[in-house]
Amino acid sequence: MISLRQLRYLSALARHGHFGRAADACSVTQPALSMQIAELERTLGIKVVERRPGEVFLTDIGREIARRAEEVLAATRDLVDFARHRAKPLTGRLSLGVIPSLAPYLLPKVLPLLLQHFPELRLELRESQTRPLVADVVSGVLDAALLALPVGHSDLDAIPLFDDPFLLAVPADDPRAETTPIGVEEIDQSRLILLEDGHCLRDQALAFCATARNRGIQMGSAGTASFGASSLTTVIQMVAGGYGITLIPQIAAEVERRDSRVKFLRLRRPQPGRSVGLVFRKTSPRRGDFEAFGEVVKQGIGGAAPIESAVA
Repeated sequence: MISLRQLRYLSALARHGHFGRAADACSVTQPALSMQIAELERTLGIKVVERRPGEVFLTDIGREIARRAEEVLAATRDLVDFARHRAKPLTGRLSLGVIPSLAPYLLPKVLPLLLQHFPELRLELRESQTRPLVADVVSGVLDAALLALPVGHSDLDAIPLFDDPFLLAVPADDPRAETTPIGVEEIDQSRLILLEDGHCLRDQALAFCATARNRGIQMGSAGTASFGASSLTTVIQMVAGGYGITLIPQIAAEVERRDSRVKFLRLRRPQPGRSVGLVFRKTSPRRGDFEAFGEVVKQGIGGAAPIESAVA
């Protein structure tokens, strides 16, 4: 019979494409992992990997087995979670993903409250972009993730938590007053600095610009500037240096306004923004934990009203 250990090793091999890196991820030696993969092949009577010097590829049937293995491993984790977390909410291990445009701004508000109210919780954090976080939640590597909604995956459910409107960050010497909301037509898109590809905040900003143009609003010349920045702090420094402007979530602006060389302008309604929520597998038995976590997040941001619409 095949074992969960063999499936876990195959899953790691599929993710890393290298015996050594897969072994490190599983905290075993490379010979031990290789031996278990070979035993899996003997049990199934097929080749699941194609070995080459310095690299490894999954065969076509190997990729399908690895996909199914992920489903088995996720179901196994859910079973263990069901047994371990029935008594008290938010106890034991919780692996959580957070996107970079949320982590440094939301976590300082939430982590002290978690420690205060749920001292038996062992939180494990991973900061990454939306796409890999969604894949890790689906596969069971992560229990949940704090993301901008919707994520658009049929295997996932979400608890909406709060709305996060966008502000326009401009150099402090910009003549427009912070007290007066501006229209989208006043945004010069040619000066708009965005995060590098892969960040959902970049996609949201581009979608907002496209929607404005579709409504017939002129937003300056076409084209946006991208400097390959992976953090909002870096983008804000570009704005502070006079190299452009950017759209920034309000939760981030609360921190980034410490730089006196930048100011933040509100936008007229309908104000662009994002909806933030906690995403998890529909099959997870820990919804009670996720709901409790969500209440802590809402408390951490000052009791903001929850978003009404649920996102599947």
